[in-house]
Amino acid sequence: MQTKNQKNIIIKLSILIVFLSISYSYGQYKKDYIHRIDSLIKAKSPRPFNGVVLITKNGGNKYFKASGFENSRTKTPLKTDDQFEIMSNTKQITSVLLLKEVEKGKVNLQAPIKKYLPFLTQPWADSVTVHQLLNHTHGISDINKPLLFRPGTDFKYGNLSNILLGKIIETTSGRSYTEMADELFRKLNMKNTFCYSKTDRRNLVYGHINKENTFTPVEESFINDENLPADGVITTAADLSVWNNQLHKGKILNPESYRLMTAETVQSQHDVFGKDKMGYGYNIRIVKDNGIRYLGHTGLGDGFASLNVYIPDSDVSIIVLENQMSEDSSLYYYFETLIKNIVLKSSLISSKP
Repeated sequence: MQTKNQKNIIIKLSILIVFLSISYSYGQYKKDYIHRIDSLIKAKSPRPFNGVVLITKNGGNKYFKASGFENSRTKTPLKTDDQFEIMSNTKQITSVLLLKEVEKGKVNLQAPIKKYLPFLTQPWADSVTVHQLLNHTHGISDINKPLLFRPGTDFKYGNLSNILLGKIIETTSGRSYTEMADELFRKLNMKNTFCYSKTDRRNLVYGHINKENTFTPVEESFINDENLPADGVITTAADLSVWNNQLHKGKILNPESYRLMTAETVQSQHDVFGKDKMGYGYNIRIVKDNGIRYLGHTGLGDGFASLNVYIPDSDVSIIVLENQMSEDSSLYYYFETLIKNIVLKSSLISSKP
């Protein structure tokens, strides 16, 4: 017959065993991001994954896999070094090119855009600033129409602001946007990154529209010389990790320019980053998720979807490039969101003291 003291010891040991089991399971769960991402991208429902996933930490690859095909007609398998249209993730590059012009003293962020774009005839060109183009608080819906709101009082995301930023870059530099961007890519050793051209696809894969899991290649891109600064950069997952490593470690912009780019100046909501409004800087989102701060953006169009996230405190990049775009808007970034959430809960992320 057990004594009361023996029963208490048994109870305490049982509690300790349960606690250690839970702790071990949680530890294994945090380290199991590779298996979890593998299982996720093999799933066929609610839609298949078709793209490349790259996770890096401290500049080293932790996960790098391709799944699916380059072209639904040929079924040629995707490779990790294939090139994708990154669509609105281009806007981050445009912000950097503009800020480089600021560093040269050629652009004043608080100046009205009329100073650099004299062809604009609307009266608002004398009140909208370059800063407001960069953070989408300008209120412009069409260059021939009145503003949607007084500049600086609201947020309205769109491509037009970056088209105008591209024209400012061209005006102040005296060179084309493509020339300026390609020169930057060469300096950063981003050898597989370039601006879209109808006559030079290189290793650009086909984008696809996915309707009920039937893939149709996109034959004609909507990218042209006009909207290049909003959507026109072609790159690989590996080159995007180079971009993150250079940009977020002070190797492209000076400290003040980088601070301006990544400072929260307005708030907006995007489903990939949560149901609440989060910070927005110069074409980059500033997100806080359970104490983890990260920077990122998405891109969508032409049969492509992309996610580029950087977590400063852990020096982790999450890059997902897909050459498919679902007709169901609720599935646009299905895998991108889940992969991001898996990594945020993994052992790759430094815990706060």
